[in-house]
Amino acid sequence: MGTRERPLRADARRNRERLLEEAVRAFSQDGPEVTLDSIARAAGVGIGTLYRHFPTREALVEAAYRNELARLCDAVPDLLAELPPDRALRAWMDRFVDYMTTKRGMADALRAVVASGGNPFAQSREGLIGAVGTLLAAGGAAGSVRADVDASDVLAGLSGVTLAAGAPEQRAQAGRLLDLLMDGLRPR
Repeated sequence: MGTRERPLRADARRNRERLLEEAVRAFSQDGPEVTLDSIARAAGVGIGTLYRHFPTREALVEAAYRNELARLCDAVPDLLAELPPDRALRAWMDRFVDYMTTKRGMADALRAVVASGGNPFAQSREGLIGAVGTLLAAGGAAGSVRADVDASDVLAGLSGVTLAAGAPEQRAQAGRLLDLLMDGLRPR
C-alpha cells in the first residue's frame, strides 16, 4: 500500500514558492554559504517552515533549481498562446539565457548537492529538449521556422550563447547572438 502526498494548503504552497524564489536569489547572489535562516527570513517565514518543506540545504538547492527549470519549460504554452511561434521561440530563448545565468550563479550550491549524492540535472536535458521541440514544431507548422531543425542542435546553440555571453554585463551581446541564431532558424 503506497503513501500519497497530500496536496499543500494554499498558504503552505505560497510559503514554499516564496522559499524557492528567495533560495534562487540568495544562492545566485550570495553563494552556497548563505544561511538558511536568512533565506527563511527574507521569504517571510520561520526556519521551521523552511525545514518542513526542505529538510536539508541540499534539498532546498535542488528544489530551487528544479523549480526554475520547470518555470522555463512550463512557459512554452503561454508564450505560444500570446505570440506567433517564431516570436515565442525568441522570447523563450531570452528566458533560457536568464535561466542559465541563474544556474551559473547557483553553481557552487549545485556542486554541493552533487557531492552529497544528489542529481539535480537528471531531467534537465529532457525537459529542455521537449520545450524547444514544441516551439520548433509550432514554428515549422506556421512556416516561420525551418522544419528540418533538431531541438538538440538548437539547445546546443543556446548553450553556446550562454557560455559566450551569459554574464549579466554581456546581456546585450547575448541578445544579438540569439537574433543571429533565430536568423539561422528562419526558412530560406
